[in-house]
Amino acid sequence: MSGRSVLIRGGTILQPSGRTVADVRIEGDRIVAVGPNLPVAAGSIVLDAGGCWVMPGLVDLHVHLRQPGGEDAETVETGSRAAALGGFTAVLAMPNTSPAQDCVEVVRAVRSFGVRAGLCDVHPAGAITVGRAGETLTDFESLYLEGVRMFTDDGNEVADAAVMRAAFTRAARLPGAVLGQHAECAALVLEGHLHEGRVSALLGLAGRPAEAEEITVARDIALARLTGGRLHILHASTARTVAHAKAAKAEGLDVTIEVTPQHLTLTEDACAGGDPLFKVNPPLRTAADVAALRQGLSAGVIDSVATDHAPHTSSSKAKGFADAPPGMLGLETALSVIFTDLVLPGLLTLEQMVTVMSCQPARIAGLASHGSAVAIKSVANLCIVDPQRSFTVDPAVTASKSRNTPFAGRTLRGKVRHTVLAGVPVVIGEVAQR
Repeated sequence: MSGRSVLIRGGTILQPSGRTVADVRIEGDRIVAVGPNLPVAAGSIVLDAGGCWVMPGLVDLHVHLRQPGGEDAETVETGSRAAALGGFTAVLAMPNTSPAQDCVEVVRAVRSFGVRAGLCDVHPAGAITVGRAGETLTDFESLYLEGVRMFTDDGNEVADAAVMRAAFTRAARLPGAVLGQHAECAALVLEGHLHEGRVSALLGLAGRPAEAEEITVARDIALARLTGGRLHILHASTARTVAHAKAAKAEGLDVTIEVTPQHLTLTEDACAGGDPLFKVNPPLRTAADVAALRQGLSAGVIDSVATDHAPHTSSSKAKGFADAPPGMLGLETALSVIFTDLVLPGLLTLEQMVTVMSCQPARIAGLASHGSAVAIKSVANLCIVDPQRSFTVDPAVTASKSRNTPFAGRTLRGKVRHTVLAGVPVVIGEVAQR
């Protein structure tokens, strides 16, 4: 579908600076006019935004697209379709593929899969260590020249402090490069399956203590201080992690932090029935942790919401809790969960929602064409959201190849109506165009 001329009509532009009722005209990949009652140019695609918000496209710093190596659970194409339907115009693909994204060749392949799908911008993250084994650093410089800005062994902690120090030192020489850490002290979570506490005791399963996360976060903040490097804390789940990040920011360290919709809305109690759909790493925590995460997001300590979209086949998730893999879907429901559970109750403003789901993630990842103002000359990466649209989450109709959503059966409000990628409508009327 051509992106040469598009008119978004009748919406309310929603961005961190406020709200404005206006039409938006796009020519090529750029916004060329913003204002009331813009005329329809001959041949334009007209997108109805009546009653909707017109927002910068969402940016997800943390997705697992599984390709190469895990195509039975997801491919870059199916994950990109889920992303576009969820309003995302850019995603960072984590490197725990097979082979890992630890070299230029694999990074190029993953990016090419995303270009071929053409539904959202797919930016591969690079592994910190070869094979994500925690021992030998990858060739940061070559990966950086290939466009990689986030380096992480996500799924594995870089357990060796000396290796992590060396990684910070290397990354600090590369403008815009950031290290993302899966903060769970490996020695403390090796046999654990869920949060160590009341519910793990009830189920008779080994737990993953909150301290495992907090120890690694504290260590890496110290290493960022020592080296002058940038740290991004992946999928924060505990109150003390928020406190550590707040103190680091107050000190002036270059530390950012993300939180997932599931860690903002679900507690360890969801695991009490032993359903592996609620198994995730880091695990769902206590109500007190959820309250602290929400407060940290509202106060601006937490910079971004990221899904940690982690598809798994139905057969793998059908195993017992101890044997099933950790992970949850998130791309198609993230915006709706945040709107329903945080914005509608007044815990987060609409402007804050745009900030943490679009603008700040784009800044952290160095994506200049995403998360920018809905204004003349900006690249037209946009999502149009109907705040009145309610729907019930049905795993059977997800665009992902997998079905492991923890929100199955929940009625949510706020649904993406259209998504525009660099001027091209890739979702029209809730339907992906490819």
